[in-house]
Amino acid sequence: MSYDRAITVFSPDGHLFQVEYAMEAVRRGSTAVGVRGGKCVVLAVERRALAKLQDPRTIRKIVPVDESSVLAFAGLTADARVLINKTRSEAQSYRLTCEDAPSVEYLARYMARTQQKYTQRGGVRPFGIATLVAGFSSDSGEPKPVLYQTDPAGTHSSWKAQVIGGRNAKSLREFLEKNYEEEMDEATCVRLSVQALLEVVDSGAKNMEVCIVREGDVMHMMEEAEVDVVVKGIEATAEEGKSKATAGDE
Repeated sequence: MSYDRAITVFSPDGHLFQVEYAMEAVRRGSTAVGVRGGKCVVLAVERRALAKLQDPRTIRKIVPVDESSVLAFAGLTADARVLINKTRSEAQSYRLTCEDAPSVEYLARYMARTQQKYTQRGGVRPFGIATLVAGFSSDSGEPKPVLYQTDPAGTHSSWKAQVIGGRNAKSLREFLEKNYEEEMDEATCVRLSVQALLEVVDSGAKNMEVCIVREGDVMHMMEEAEVDVVVKGIEATAEEGKSKATAGDE
């Protein structure tokens, strides 16, 4: 029997192949990095080369979901559009019913629930995307930055820093584990995010989108010139380190 034909049938060793294929679609997508700081969350994504005549504003990997939350995704853009629209509708419905903004955790949980539904019924296929959802949570009184991840299987979890998409996600995650520090300031978070993306992006700032999620001024998209300054600073530091290493060997 071909266990990868039907979404609802487990293979004898406990796999749902269609869900695993959806995760492969995520791995083939652009890389997205999320880093949580002391007073902000930074989302940075790899922007694939566009056609010469294409308007870059129509291809966005970082989008607002609600007034208090921002989302970055890796995987199939068309699937992302459908899931984002469902989540935006749920956020508006929540506001209408509860007269309050939905929390980032609520939206992440809703997205994960929606993704999980599409792994359990016949006649549908899983969403071929993973997401990083950033914003601020006021559960403990004082607003604190939060970062959540969802995947095609329908799980959601909270992270300090995370990478989704791309073939090098595992090595980039190890890079973040090695360099992450608690309560980092905004500039350090941006630098760490860009540094991680430079491992997979060749053309520097031109092929990156970087968004800073702050309390109040929720979504600030950095201009290419601003990102370029960070990239040049990282490259200068790397060159300086090489020069010192060479001098030490001599």
